[in-house]
Amino acid sequence: MTVGELLSWIGAALLLQLAAGIGLAFRRRQGAAAMAPMPEAVPTGTASSADWAGWRDFRVARREFEDAAQTQCSFYLEPADGKALRAFKPGQFLTISLAVADSAAGEPGGSRPITRCYSLSDRPDAASYRVTIKRVPAPSGHPGVPAGMSSNHFHDHVREGCVLRVKAPSGHFFIDPDPSVPVVLVGGGIGITPLMCMLRWCLSEQPTRAIHLYYGVRNSRVHAFKRQLEEAAKSHPSLHLNVVYSRPDAADERGRDYQHEGHIDVELLRRALPHGRHQFYVCGPASMMQTLVPALAGWGVPGTDVRHEAFGPASAGPVGTAVVPTAVEVDVRFRRSGRTLTWDGTDASLLDFALRHGIAVDSGCRAGGCGTCETRLVSGEVRYAHVPDHDIAPGHCLLCVGVPASPLVLEA
Repeated sequence: MTVGELLSWIGAALLLQLAAGIGLAFRRRQGAAAMAPMPEAVPTGTASSADWAGWRDFRVARREFEDAAQTQCSFYLEPADGKALRAFKPGQFLTISLAVADSAAGEPGGSRPITRCYSLSDRPDAASYRVTIKRVPAPSGHPGVPAGMSSNHFHDHVREGCVLRVKAPSGHFFIDPDPSVPVVLVGGGIGITPLMCMLRWCLSEQPTRAIHLYYGVRNSRVHAFKRQLEEAAKSHPSLHLNVVYSRPDAADERGRDYQHEGHIDVELLRRALPHGRHQFYVCGPASMMQTLVPALAGWGVPGTDVRHEAFGPASAGPVGTAVVPTAVEVDVRFRRSGRTLTWDGTDASLLDFALRHGIAVDSGCRAGGCGTCETRLVSGEVRYAHVPDHDIAPGHCLLCVGVPASPLVLEA
């Protein structure tokens, strides 16, 4: 081999080695990209979870009634600062602070703040959030029970242009994005709101996913989102609409306005649903939750395939939100108030226990959602019957859905 041939051979070998190195580096980068977790999709125009802490001002852009009787009104909220909205998971809620008129304030025009949680009732949108609120009248036959303070304030006083203080979307009741599992949405009354959010998201993002909606309501006068649901069912073959009227009006027509009469129960679901696995999302009044959720378990539906949320105070006792009082007597010390009391299991929650003994504690939703009653836990352990929707800060507890699991010292 001549010197020239030798140099040519060495050069070719170096080129092959360089090419192999480049190819290996490329394959390594490809492998790293394949193994790296995909970033969570954030809808266009939304902000990250780190840019919104505490309260933020929102302006009411518009309001519109969703039922013929005008008992359920949607409020569209736009950020007053004009910045992007935070992404949320379909089914979550907003926490809203209001200043409502209070005749006990001691002066004309007096008001007091209250905090309430309301489910988002539409899919994520870059421009606004929507909540739908039902007016809660005073119950008939109970003259001592007042009408819903927050809902009536919304209906009577919150108009276009009003500014509300709002916390970022939160909550653990949201839809599983796996499109391979059919969804069963079961709503009673105003419990339709988070399910409407899930439904609208599915139809937009997963239009071929099988969805079975069971909506229980009295009659067509209080049938919320009636036109929207009927139009969605016509345009999306994957949506199977089952409306259940408990007391149809004379003009209500079966097959046109509703599909079933009576109440939603597991027997109806067993008759109407196709065979196979489904994920159930249930939201409604205590009476429905107390019967349907256990019945699904009795039918053999795995607990991991049943997700539920009850609306109203936790003390009302819906399945999955009421705490289980303990009869074990323990001492509870309220350090700031300077009082030590004996818990004997009489009360449903530490909040009820404190208020019954005249210890002032701020509270809002009373269902573990808003965090208003969050209190520093100096010592001891608090037990919950379910994981609260509010993310509790380390070293703190929620009084409205908690009971003592040991002697406690609370900063209250």
